[in-house]
Formats: sequence, structure tokens, C-alpha cells
Amino acid sequence: MSGKKSILSSTEKTDMVNSPKHYRMQGVEAIDILEMSMTEEEFLGYLKGNVSKYLLRYKHKSKPKEDLQKAKWYIEKLIEKI
Repeated sequence: MSGKKSILSSTEKTDMVNSPKHYRMQGVEAIDILEMSMTEEEFLGYLKGNVSKYLLRYKHKSKPKEDLQKAKWYIEKLIEKI
């Protein structure tokens, strides 16, 4: 962090794990668009791949806890879909 104070209040901060603002367009989550564009098998593979991605890289990023939380999010989504 550069030492600059955030201009967002704590209630306005983006939830980088559950609903990052950059993954939402006109009120629609990117994950929903991806699911609609894929077969069920493809989408399950996408979820599994993202679990692996976040587990493999968490030690090499500046926010390891956040990457582990993202892996957990994708595992929970995978469980929900099975």
C-alpha cells in the first residue's frame, strides 16, 4: 500500500472475494455469464481450475489469505453445483 488513505468508507469497499466490482457489469456477475455460456461439464471444470489456480499461487502473491478465500469460494460454488 502506498500510504495513501482510502477514499472509500468501510461500507463502500469492494469485497474482493465474494463480489469484486470489476466482475460485475450492469448488475450481472461475470460468473453467471460464464455459467450461462458453458455446458454443465465445462462450468464444473472452470470452477475446479480456479480452485487449483488460487491454491497454487497463494504463497507467491501479496495477499495469500485472499487467494485462499477465493479458492474456498470456488470450492463452495463447485459443491453447490454438484
